[in-house]
Formats: sequence, C-alpha cells, structure tokens
Amino acid sequence: MATLSPILKQATPVVVDYAAGSWIHATDGKKYLDFTTGIGVTSTGHCHPDVVAAAREQVGKIVHAQYTTVMHKPLLELTELLGDVLPEGLDSVFYATSGSEAVEASIRLARMATGRPNIISFQGGFHGRTVAAASLTTAGTKFRSGFSPLMSGVHIAPFPHWYRHGWDEATAVDFALKELDYLLMTISNPSDTAGFIIEPVLGDGGYIPTPPAFLQGLRERADRHGIVLIIDEVQAGVGRTGRFWGHDWAGIRPDVVITAKGLASGFPISAIAASSELMGKAWPGSQGGTYGGNAVAAAAGVATLDVIRRENLVENALLRGNELRAGLDKLQTEFAVIGNVRGRGLMQGIEFTAPDNTPDAATALAVQQAAVAEELLLLTCGPHGNVIRVIPALNVTADEIQTGLARFTQAIKTATS
Repeated sequence: MATLSPILKQATPVVVDYAAGSWIHATDGKKYLDFTTGIGVTSTGHCHPDVVAAAREQVGKIVHAQYTTVMHKPLLELTELLGDVLPEGLDSVFYATSGSEAVEASIRLARMATGRPNIISFQGGFHGRTVAAASLTTAGTKFRSGFSPLMSGVHIAPFPHWYRHGWDEATAVDFALKELDYLLMTISNPSDTAGFIIEPVLGDGGYIPTPPAFLQGLRERADRHGIVLIIDEVQAGVGRTGRFWGHDWAGIRPDVVITAKGLASGFPISAIAASSELMGKAWPGSQGGTYGGNAVAAAAGVATLDVIRRENLVENALLRGNELRAGLDKLQTEFAVIGNVRGRGLMQGIEFTAPDNTPDAATALAVQQAAVAEELLLLTCGPHGNVIRVIPALNVTADEIQTGLARFTQAIKTATS
C-alpha cells in the first residue's frame, strides 16, 4: 500500500468533498471559508461555472496538444487576451506549466539576451523549488538546503524590509539601494549582471509589499546598466493586489513579467512575457516543454481572464481588500500579539510578535489552527513562520470578508486566552 510522503505536512486536517466560490465543503460535513485559495491560485473562486464550462468543453475536443508540434485555439485566444493586460511593449509570450519553470525561463532569457552570467535576487524572495529557482530563493532555508550545490552566478541583495529593521520605509529603501550599488561595485560588476528578479509583494517571505521607490530604483539601475528587470508576479499578479499587476503600484514597466497561479483558476499554466525584441534573443530550442500551454489549462485561462474583466474582479479585490485591511488594522489595536499588518488588496499578512517584538511563530500557528476550528482556512508564511497570510478569492463578497474577520477574531481570542 502506498502513502504520501511523510514530509508533506498538511496545514489543516480538511479533506475536500466539493467546493464553490469561497467555500470548501469537507467530507466531515463542515463548510469552511477558504482564505487560502490554494495559495492564491483559485482567483475566481472554486469551480467558477464559466471556468468549469470552458474546461469541460475543451476536454471533449483535445486535452493535450503539444504546442511546439501543433497549435491549438485556446492558447492563441489566451495570448490575445493577455495582450490586453500585459505592460505596454511586452508583446511576446512563452508558456510553461509551473511558476518555477517560468522563473527559470526568465533567467535563461536574461542570460542569453545579455551574454552575462549573473542574476541578482533579493533577501526574502521566493521563486520556486527547482534548482535554479531555489538558488534565487531566500524566503527560508527549507527551500534551498540539503541538495547543494545550487546554481552559480546568483547574488543576493538586501530587501527594504522596514519593519524588520525598525525603520521607516524611506530609510529602508535608501539602505537597500545603497547596498545594491555596493554589491554592483564589489561582487557582480554591471557588465557581468544579466538580471534583477524580485516579487512586487514578497510571498513566502512574509507578505511584504516592495516599496514603489525601490522598484523605481531598480528600474533606473537596470536602464543605466543594461540589466534585465524581471518581475515575478506568480503570486501577486492577475488582480491579487487590487491592480492587475503588483508592480503597477510603482508605475514602472518591467522587461520580463512572470505569471502563473491565478492565471487559470487552478489549472496548471505559467508564462513569461517580454518584448518581441528581447524574446527574440533567446537561443533557438531554449524554450519548450511537454506540457507547456496545455489546451485545457489555456481554455481555463481564457475563461478566467474573461470573468475577471466581466465581473470587475480587480476592482473588487481593491474594495474588499480595503475592508479586510480595515478589519485587520482594528485587530492590531486590540491584540498585542499582532506586531504588524501589511499587504495590498487581497494579499494581506499579519505578523505575530512576542512582548519584546521578536517573531512569535507559536502564536501564529496556534491562531491558524484555532481558525480551522472556526471553519476558516488560513496559512502561515515568513522565514520564522510567524506571519498569517490572508488570500481570499478575487470575487469574495463583503459579507464573506466580515465573516472571515469575525472568525479570525475568535481564533485569536482562543489561541491567546
């Protein structure tokens, strides 16, 4: 008899029977409010009828049409729709299956296009678990330890984590940009640096929005030195932050955008987008993959983007996110265990701290588990595991936000009593 790997630890004991919208119906008969969305994947909620219908129809036509062998209509339609929301000038798209694959495709492109060997990522970032992606990841040692050597040519620069340092945001940005400049002077000469890669909101690193001034500073340095600016929108993109792309808050244009997670409401598909000029510098044969751009996943992606547009879900993410944030800010004033609340849109993090302001992972875990008893599903994150992340579906309702806040409040009371 086979079993799942013992290393796979479930955050909750829930076994799903079926799900719809923001709700998971478990085999034990309970109905859970899902504020995890598969780690930000089910962007249009569970089993949105339009997404389900599109996938069902496509399954009856063709499931797998390997897209470097034969082309299929859903991928052409998805590419056309992405063209309507991608940053100006990013008009060429390559598809893969997972976020890690897309990350690796982006750094391969940057190295090929520039002829330079080095990539700079930023402290606390999460970019995936495959070897190259893990080499860029510093959200926690669990993602990168135990299988060295990792990929060479990666250098890590400080992230402007103002709360961790006890600074204001401007001071943190100034520090991080100066340290980046010092790294470019002492470790990776600009002429050796192919790309910067950064998340617009750190995901597993603690749900920390990247300050707009820092992204603007990266854009300026990338332009000055001919470095490719890669924005990893795997978790923050597709409306999650109340703008279609997380980097939109900074008013910049990246050279490469990476997208996955919420793009197809749960079907596995990822992509990188760049200008035709930049993408054309990839070496022939360097892009491909058996399952990339799967026909069913692409059809689900087409339906997802249509639902997001038609139901104004980016605007809803902003409005419901503001309501969520107001409730979380109120909780911070009521419970001393909450050291910080941060995030954008429907991507909010609550950091739990001890009386001496050190990370308190035990309380975060206790609250997360108490929330399960309240039939609210949440996840922890951050290097210390002391941050609870709240990731509702983009079509979450105002009533569901208030229900979630009430259940979260009771979970904190239970865990800290």
